[in-house]
Amino acid sequence: MKALASCFASIVGTENTVCWEDVPISQRKSILQAIASPTAPGCIVYPHTTEQLAQVITQAHRNKWRVLPCGSGSKLNWGGLVKDVDVVVSTERLNQLIEHAVGDLTVTVEAGMKFSHLQEMLANSGQFLALDPITQDTATIGGIVATADTGSLRQRYGTVRDQLLGITFVRADGQIAKAGGRVVKNVAGYDLMKLFTGSFGTLGVISQVTFRVYPMHEISQTLVLTGDPKAISQSAGVLRGSALTPTQADLLSTKLVSGLGLGEGLGLVVRFQSIAESVKEQSNRLLEVGEQLGLKGTIYSAADEADLWRILREQIDSSVNESAITCKIGVLPTSAVEVLTQADVGWIHIASGLGVLRFESNNGIDQVLGIRNLCQTNRGFLTILSAPVKVKQQLDVWGYTGNAEQLMRRIKEQFDKEYILSPGRFVGGI
Repeated sequence: MKALASCFASIVGTENTVCWEDVPISQRKSILQAIASPTAPGCIVYPHTTEQLAQVITQAHRNKWRVLPCGSGSKLNWGGLVKDVDVVVSTERLNQLIEHAVGDLTVTVEAGMKFSHLQEMLANSGQFLALDPITQDTATIGGIVATADTGSLRQRYGTVRDQLLGITFVRADGQIAKAGGRVVKNVAGYDLMKLFTGSFGTLGVISQVTFRVYPMHEISQTLVLTGDPKAISQSAGVLRGSALTPTQADLLSTKLVSGLGLGEGLGLVVRFQSIAESVKEQSNRLLEVGEQLGLKGTIYSAADEADLWRILREQIDSSVNESAITCKIGVLPTSAVEVLTQADVGWIHIASGLGVLRFESNNGIDQVLGIRNLCQTNRGFLTILSAPVKVKQQLDVWGYTGNAEQLMRRIKEQFDKEYILSPGRFVGGI
């Protein structure tokens, strides 16, 4: 292990190479939750530049050392268990702003920049990145792209892949590659941005990204409707078929509603952001719909609204309970209420049917399998994001039933023939 660490220290310096025995206990725990074998990696390496990152990966490729790429590690326990990791490569110190073209509404940053830091910088220019990851304080930009962690802002702005304009990454052989560019209208090269979004570090190590950004809104309000599941389903159907333009709109499970102190029954949480007159009018229209269906309605604004969305993310975040099983699901939007009535804690986006569920009971595995079957019956899916290692060893984490696994495997072999990058973390053990 010391020989391995010494090899990387010659590239990034001893201060940026941490032997396993010197890694803080909390960080060790996070890494061990992501790997299948009891053998710990030899060290953690922290490159400071894309060139250093390329040299590190070149060395790993030359020696066939298996690499687990990460940012801050907040999502290391998402996806499948990684097999026999030799070295962890973190982009956390690769965290500089490259360019913010305010007039063009684009920003280019290194992959290790914290999401919260980027939002603060953009806010100084009256702009923001339209993503809503679960862990906003610790998530890095590269990690958000690698796991496709969009959140409920997809209602208005689409997903990570819709907002990603350019990408720089290091291939498994250590070569630096680029795709896309730094302008909104861009057709240069292959669309590797979509391929790398949600690839969980199995195709290459992201070092730099370019996003489109948006002007901040004049005012924001959130309406919460709670009550009978049937009435909540009807109100969601009315919203989907209306001319209202929310930026966020999600269905909430009963336990999530009660845990947030919002009332009883299922919930529908809808955010409107625009000019003051529009926000007020749209909120009142949906409030009237809820009242006609016998639902309790509450409008949140200013600090109360910010607290509501912050606490909602905290309730979904599984890091507060290591025994919890957190899953990403997709169902027909019309089946979302049926799924939520059988879940402990969860939210589902009303337009796409994508969402997150969390199970905490002793029979969590049985619940997961039951809801996976329900999702698949409704032409959807259930993928386990985070869970105790023992649970992931018992279950098929991805639960993939499509016919594209061979295609995905061929793509993996084109990018990483030796399977050194996050081996086993993706569908089918890729």
